[in-house]
Amino acid sequence: MTQALPPYEVGRLAGAVLDSVGSVLVGKRDSLELVLAGILAGGHVLLEDMPGLGKTLTARSFAQALGLDFRRLQFTPDLLPADVTGSFLYDQRKGDFAFRAGPVFTNMLLADEINRTPPKTQSALLEAMQEKQVSVEGVTYRLDPPFHVIATANPIEYEGTYPLPEAQLDRFLLRVSFGYPTAEEEWTVLQRRMSRRQEEATLSPVVDARTLQQMQTALESVAVEDSIGRYIVALASATREHSAVLVGSSPRGSLALLLLARARAVMAGRDYVVPEDVKDVAIPALAHRITLRPEMWLRQVNPSFVVQEVLTAVPAPASGALPTYARHD
Repeated sequence: MTQALPPYEVGRLAGAVLDSVGSVLVGKRDSLELVLAGILAGGHVLLEDMPGLGKTLTARSFAQALGLDFRRLQFTPDLLPADVTGSFLYDQRKGDFAFRAGPVFTNMLLADEINRTPPKTQSALLEAMQEKQVSVEGVTYRLDPPFHVIATANPIEYEGTYPLPEAQLDRFLLRVSFGYPTAEEEWTVLQRRMSRRQEEATLSPVVDARTLQQMQTALESVAVEDSIGRYIVALASATREHSAVLVGSSPRGSLALLLLARARAVMAGRDYVVPEDVKDVAIPALAHRITLRPEMWLRQVNPSFVVQEVLTAVPAPASGALPTYARHD
């Protein structure tokens, strides 16, 4: 089993990774912290925003700073599942079929504009994302850890996009949006581009794949007190009972809250979760798992507003007790 790093060391390294990525992406610290929390929690991240706001650059920058093997796959309407997973090709020299691995065999896969391809091809990623393996013509291939998908998606109102199926949305640990920069941030982007004197920004690795796995293992030793665990469950449950919601968050949503709250804790150098850790990740972890009633779309109600109302309505715990699973009689 991979040896865990102490929380204070994870916090230091996480800060160094964020500083490195932040040298390229200006003014997005909060969003970048969420992306890194998703990676530390071992999950996949969906970046949903307008074109040109740094989604692709984010994925490439994190891969470089984390020292990970990186591949980019542009999703298009004519992309086939075999273009994602790989396929068997006939080798004339050997007189047999040989497997040619697809781009999914990497540490970090950028699934660019994932909602521009039909659901059949989108589903080719499902097994890889959930089981960390790929099945091609009855043969199963394991994906080497760490394996993360950072997918970018344009808003569904854009022409030529397909809505992601709920089952696939649920596989993403969190959904993050950047939004437009301020005028000062945008000017800083232009200044850095001029001083760089080239289009591409290349980052030196801060950690490597093995160190990232040690950072991820550290999450398992982060204590979650019972009242905070029940608070997580109460938040997910409240989304199912909200009047504007047709389908609320699945239990995978409460698990995402737990994992991301632990990641936020170690990024702060702590080995215990506080309620603020849960609140910070509630909207990114739960909003994309909620299906609103059809009439709510007409009123332009956003799932994020629902989660915000749930956060306001559900009382946060104030307890310093030890978690029951950590007690020793």
